[in-house]
Amino acid sequence: MPAEKETHALPAWLAIVGIGEDGVAGLGDEAKRLIAEAEFVFGGKRHFDLAGSLVTGETHQWPTPFDPEMEAVLDRAGRRVCVLASGDPFFHGVGVTLARKVAAADMVVVPAPSSFSLAASRLGWALQDIETISLHGRPLDLIRPLLHPGARVLALTSDGAAPAKVATLLSGLGFGASRLTALEALGGPDEVVRSARADDFNLKNVNPLNVLALEIESEAQARILPLASGLSDDLFESDGQITKREVRAITLSALAPRRGEMLWDIGAGSGSIAIEWMLSHSSLRAVAIEADPERAERIRRNASAFGVPGLAVVEGEAPSALAGLPAPDVIFIGGGGTDAGVFDAALKALPSGGRCVANAVTLEMETLLVARQAELGGTLTRIAISRAAPVGTMQAWRPALPVTQWSWVKP
Repeated sequence: MPAEKETHALPAWLAIVGIGEDGVAGLGDEAKRLIAEAEFVFGGKRHFDLAGSLVTGETHQWPTPFDPEMEAVLDRAGRRVCVLASGDPFFHGVGVTLARKVAAADMVVVPAPSSFSLAASRLGWALQDIETISLHGRPLDLIRPLLHPGARVLALTSDGAAPAKVATLLSGLGFGASRLTALEALGGPDEVVRSARADDFNLKNVNPLNVLALEIESEAQARILPLASGLSDDLFESDGQITKREVRAITLSALAPRRGEMLWDIGAGSGSIAIEWMLSHSSLRAVAIEADPERAERIRRNASAFGVPGLAVVEGEAPSALAGLPAPDVIFIGGGGTDAGVFDAALKALPSGGRCVANAVTLEMETLLVARQAELGGTLTRIAISRAAPVGTMQAWRPALPVTQWSWVKP
């Protein structure tokens, strides 16, 4: 057999070096070498303040606003480029952004401990047993689903005002007894660790570089969002246009969320289906399509109240409102509508393997679903729920309107 041709990989042109608050003192020899030998060094002002003494090449401070396309870095591909980052570049850091543009083989990365790692070490918390979340430049409402009695949470914040805002949020939701610990400027000479109750948060002049640790304690009426599908109807703001709890649980089961999928919730009402879809996993996305402006605004409020402010709300009538939306993986059609054009447009938008679930409460809508099932296949299910209610001095079953559900997978 002929000898295999020996190949040599080209050296990586991009170095990404994580820096802690201890600056040069916390860097190893390899990290120092990569910085010193780079022709071009990118970073923020704080990074150059911490490690500028090592830089011999041309410095480039990140622009404002930040360029997520990283054009200045990519324009120098093939040259010796170093990017300075805070802590671990691949934990809510610039390394994640660069990895979308640069192959792993073209990068050499030297991380420093993340702020979460440092915080856990100060508190003696096991990282695998706690919740972590980045609130840096993101809505504080994202923390709401994590608020369970006994939970421990580490939250990366944006500035020195954030801890007090989180304390106010917790107090208003019935978690005022929770202990909040601000871990400031971790790993550097200005490191400070201070604690206070949420309902008595009196920490002043919190360093903008902080991680907030939460030890959650709840009051009797705390707004706790259970982990199961089918959340209480009372948790939602609604004008009555809502998929009821038991039907919603069955519907979420039929929708069968999978990581990273996009849902279209057509005729969203209060947004309960799209909201519970997004609560299933942080990678899930959804668009709620609602024709009524008041209901659309109510969906936005519900999304914030449930900690999924990323829910996109589109005001308009389907099918015209579906034009230009991000492609769906799954579609839910609710309500009592009978517009066959909505179904035609929705099913056309689904990719092969995409899923559609539709609920009917009217005979007209049920007729449409029966016809679709006869034409395309899929599964028809009748959902009938009864609740006990008083009848004089005794109780009897009060049936809710039955729901006919059609589930279908596009070939």
